[in-house]
Amino acid sequence: MAKNVEGFEFEQRHGKERVRVARVWKSKDGKQHFVVEWRVSINLLSDCVNSYIRDDNSDIVATDTMKNTVYAKAKECSEILSVEDFAILLAKHFTSFYSQVTTAIVKIVEKPWERVNVDGQPHDHGFKLGSERHTTEAIVKKSGALQLTSGIEGLSVLKTTKSGFEGFVRDKYTILPDTRERMLATEVTALWRYSYESLYSVPKKPLYFTEKYLDVQRVLLDTFFGSPKEGVYSPSVQATLYQMAKAALNRFPDIASIQLKMPNIHFIPVNLSNKNGQFVKFDDDVYLPTDEPHGSIEASLSRSRSKM
Repeated sequence: MAKNVEGFEFEQRHGKERVRVARVWKSKDGKQHFVVEWRVSINLLSDCVNSYIRDDNSDIVATDTMKNTVYAKAKECSEILSVEDFAILLAKHFTSFYSQVTTAIVKIVEKPWERVNVDGQPHDHGFKLGSERHTTEAIVKKSGALQLTSGIEGLSVLKTTKSGFEGFVRDKYTILPDTRERMLATEVTALWRYSYESLYSVPKKPLYFTEKYLDVQRVLLDTFFGSPKEGVYSPSVQATLYQMAKAALNRFPDIASIQLKMPNIHFIPVNLSNKNGQFVKFDDDVYLPTDEPHGSIEASLSRSRSKM
């Protein structure tokens, strides 16, 4: 919130960015291990104006202290927990422990370490790095008010058929032909906001948000691809994006809104010709993959009176 300082409107926050922490948990017999790797960013809204205008740092929470708090709180978590619950735990600590802190904003990106299978069996302590990343942001106020957002970054998907694009605006600069047969590839970024508005309304079920993340991802993928044998036709990235967003809201009543960004990663048909005419003809089989330049398509879908 802006304050009037020496005749100016003044807003400030401070925090610590890119705090990397890994946490390993072990089963009761010590044999099976579980691991997460998180990149944590913290921002505090606090009453520390004097540090800016009077050289008085007595109300400043040092950013090094914030970093150390991440490691200390990770150690205190004796049971495996979701990235959302860890973000809430951190934000709640900063708003409750420091009287001058009015709001804490904690963003975390989870690196996708996945358990490997060896000889068809899950390995007790072996992991490989996946691709898409699980993200979250928890905004917690001293009153206990909460805004919780989760998301996916880097979810790359492609289908080799059942996609087209036709009937778009044509003018003197348009050379793209209409088609009902093309590759469709994109890298999905999704953000969804939960309807929980206070710390006291958050589900207490262990790993609830981890399960919800996987469920949302599954719904998005199922809607994009369609059934394994028949698939589903996409008349445009826009239409597919909308169907994906709608499916998520219809499936999960505790999600208030969802935002999707789906750049159109192009696979350009390759035809080769010489001065005597074409000698390699494209037959929906050879493409030039390129992500520069690419189309940019994004939209959000919210329930009535809900905002991202």
